[in-house]
Amino acid sequence: MNASLLNPFTVTHPTAVQTSLVSGASFARFDPTGKFVAAGRSDGSAAIWDLDTRAVIRWCEGHVKAVTSIDWSRNSRYVLTSSKDWNVIIWDLASPVDPPQRYNTIRFDAPVVSAYFHPRNSRIVLALLSTGEAYVVDSRKEHRARVELCEALSEDDDDERARSIMTTARFDPSGRHVFVGTSTGNVLVFNSRMKIMVARHRITGAGSMKSLEFAKVGRRFATNSSDRTIRQFILPTYPSPIVGAECAGLETELEPTHRFNDPISKVSWHAMSYSPDGEWLAGGAADPATHKIYIWDISNDGQFATALDGGREPLIDIHWHPQASRLASTTNQGSVLIWHCPSPERWGAFAGGFEEADENVIYEEGESEFDIENEVELAMRKKLQEDEAIDILGGVDDLVDHKMNGVAGDPGDEDLEWADDEPDDDWQGWRLKVIMVDDDDAY
Repeated sequence: MNASLLNPFTVTHPTAVQTSLVSGASFARFDPTGKFVAAGRSDGSAAIWDLDTRAVIRWCEGHVKAVTSIDWSRNSRYVLTSSKDWNVIIWDLASPVDPPQRYNTIRFDAPVVSAYFHPRNSRIVLALLSTGEAYVVDSRKEHRARVELCEALSEDDDDERARSIMTTARFDPSGRHVFVGTSTGNVLVFNSRMKIMVARHRITGAGSMKSLEFAKVGRRFATNSSDRTIRQFILPTYPSPIVGAECAGLETELEPTHRFNDPISKVSWHAMSYSPDGEWLAGGAADPATHKIYIWDISNDGQFATALDGGREPLIDIHWHPQASRLASTTNQGSVLIWHCPSPERWGAFAGGFEEADENVIYEEGESEFDIENEVELAMRKKLQEDEAIDILGGVDDLVDHKMNGVAGDPGDEDLEWADDEPDDDWQGWRLKVIMVDDDDAY
């Protein structure tokens, strides 16, 4: 049953702008805990925002050209930035300095369009270059390699398919497979461990693939293509490839369960994002005059739910909060709008037996309701509270539910055991250090 039916107070989808972060950003990404937002900028830097204080807590300055993508490790310790300067930089937020310490720098031979961490190990990185090539880079000592993902072509394939370039690439939530969209409307599926193509899916009428998106739970998968239509699919299961055996790959034509578009204005889509439970899908419209976000209810047969209006600054990117009903949308002027779903105040929650009255009534005072409290006991209680130790140097101590994020898997799975070999230092419970600065050293 839908969780919103079980709990009537569960928020469904965002409806209003809560705050705006003026950051000069081209896009923004929530971290897995949902407490921070990383904003990539066109000047080659990235800003880490604290949503509680609405202030920048880290500047990642290391690129000389525009940042093209940002990704977080699963416990938020490492941040990855890719750029048009041909570099991918991994930043360690546990370092007590600002800018954070560079954990690793990966150099390529062309501008990097996008890059992502493996969901289970931040030492494995997937990168897509502007030349249409996708690489899996493994920096672990026993598995160190840089492997290009190549489409397997059969004898019946013509030259047109051979010339198709890769336009988007993503890990699936489990990390077992890499999904690659091509300029000819195909979706290629590679095994992450073996780097072998296990499937090729044809999507009729899609055109060039612009982006791919996965629901964190289940097997829902959405594509955004040049025909101005967002399609949702239910992915099949893929067998693990056998070492040394020829793998021809699964050749199928995927049939979408839903198609989403704007039948009136026929706008294209800049970005799309699933809600944490996969029950809602948001699409950012590429409207040059307005800031529009369309939301569809997947649990209700994909019906259109609402359209959010963020003003006259056109939208260029959106990202859904990993745990709550919040959205981050980026305008073409660099502002990051944080959307939420405001709930009406329930005054009865402030005191037991509190009731809201439609008209004035005579209040009857309780026997000991307004008695004067013993001043000695009150002073003793305040003294005990003052003696409690307060951690001002610590920081984030939130744990991420990896089962909710689709990262957990069955023991004995070779693909997951390969990813967990030589784990990174991104452990649960690490703490982000608070850096004290002088008043003159403003960000």
